[in-house]
Amino acid sequence: MSNDQAGRQSHSSPSSEENSRVGIHTQYAAICFREAADRDDRQIEILLITSRDSGRWVIPKGWPMRKKQAHEVASIEAWQEAGVRGSVRKKTWGSYLSMKKMEDGEIIPTVVEVHLLHVEEMDDEFPERKQRVLRWFSPANAVSAVREPDLGELISKLDLHQSQTVRKNSKVRAASPGIVPR
Repeated sequence: MSNDQAGRQSHSSPSSEENSRVGIHTQYAAICFREAADRDDRQIEILLITSRDSGRWVIPKGWPMRKKQAHEVASIEAWQEAGVRGSVRKKTWGSYLSMKKMEDGEIIPTVVEVHLLHVEEMDDEFPERKQRVLRWFSPANAVSAVREPDLGELISKLDLHQSQTVRKNSKVRAASPGIVPR
């Protein structure tokens, strides 16, 4: 196994090389999120896109790319499929199993390794603009919209993590003299 593959491998899931030997493939994805513009409590919104085949709500994802690390692939796919750019987390946030329907109709088991992408800008023009619908969801509505329960759990985990971070930061501001919490 190369150093590049070892760096992408999480402790709880096999590498993409090991997966392909047993008939499981790997894709890399991004949960794209932003702070809700109309909220003072810094709640987040999750971007979901429609799949090209069935129109179900999914997150941007794609196959490994030569000479690209997993988080780089997730970022590239987020731009190609949703037109978003931002800061992507290198460390895998989690993974879930998906049954990927191929163009020939074959269904293959796929481990989807998920990275977080904090959206900083959205382009009006991107490669798959005419093939997908994009919509921002509250975390709870995003969990309900996706079909994969494990993906829903990763979205819930992000919502919980963000809520705890906001509460912790608010307590620090409140304890600091001269700083009024938002």
